[in-house]
Amino acid sequence: MSDQATPQAPAPPSPLPAADGAGVGPETGPCYAFAIGRHTPELAAAAAGVSGLDGADVRAVWADGLGALVCAVAPDAFSEAGLRAQLEDLERLTVIARSHHEVVAAASAVTTVLPLRLGTVYQDASRVAQMLREHGTALRESLDRLTGHAEWGVKVYAEPDAGPSPPPAADGSADTPGRAYLQRRRAAREARRAADRTAREVVARVRATAAEWAVDRVAHRPQQGELATSRGENLVNDAYLVAAEHVDAFQDAVRHAAAGAAGVRVELTGPWAPYSFATPPGAEPGGEGLGHES
Repeated sequence: MSDQATPQAPAPPSPLPAADGAGVGPETGPCYAFAIGRHTPELAAAAAGVSGLDGADVRAVWADGLGALVCAVAPDAFSEAGLRAQLEDLERLTVIARSHHEVVAAASAVTTVLPLRLGTVYQDASRVAQMLREHGTALRESLDRLTGHAEWGVKVYAEPDAGPSPPPAADGSADTPGRAYLQRRRAAREARRAADRTAREVVARVRATAAEWAVDRVAHRPQQGELATSRGENLVNDAYLVAAEHVDAFQDAVRHAAAGAAGVRVELTGPWAPYSFATPPGAEPGGEGLGHES
């Protein structure tokens, strides 16, 4: 972590104003928002049982029958520029992402929530309540749609080296080192083409069978570079929204579709909070992709 990119340690968070229903108390500073749910005891309990960024208390801001889980953050560190610097620092980004996920996962374990985009910051709690009131209808529709469902991740990897080895020359023509080398190159190319065909067939089968048990799918960009931590080439990085009663059938279908395919690996993960299906129109503030309220 370079000195330039390292954000200053956040100051101790200021307490958020009391927020009950439409009445939000005096504004004291910016707050980081994690997720939105219905105004229920379960959501309140989730807020009380988890810590936010840098150990700050998590609380719910209530309005219009909804609640947003937030924590206070330091104004300088979470100004638009400060937030950008933190999200561009891989080490700090990891800390924020882990904290964000822990709060969302704790809430998702007890009730249906809409995870907000990483790095969503509001000027103060009253603006959070304002957002809940302005987008209440869309938020409730999203919560209704996601109730009883969870997100599952399906990644497909091509692993040509894990497939069968190219067969030796059968015509006995490799009578010189040069010919033997060319034959090995040709065999390797054929093996890779065969692996690509197998991978495409597996992808088609996995997507077709998974779709029979899921109500929605989001195709994310395959992971590359620093994000590609698994072996092989990531061909598919899909998210599926699956009802609880269909999870077993969904898992069986995905695994069966990939069974016996040499050189192709399928990775199934979940259940997750519905990150890929939770963004209601207009519910999150804009701000150059950082989720910062402008």
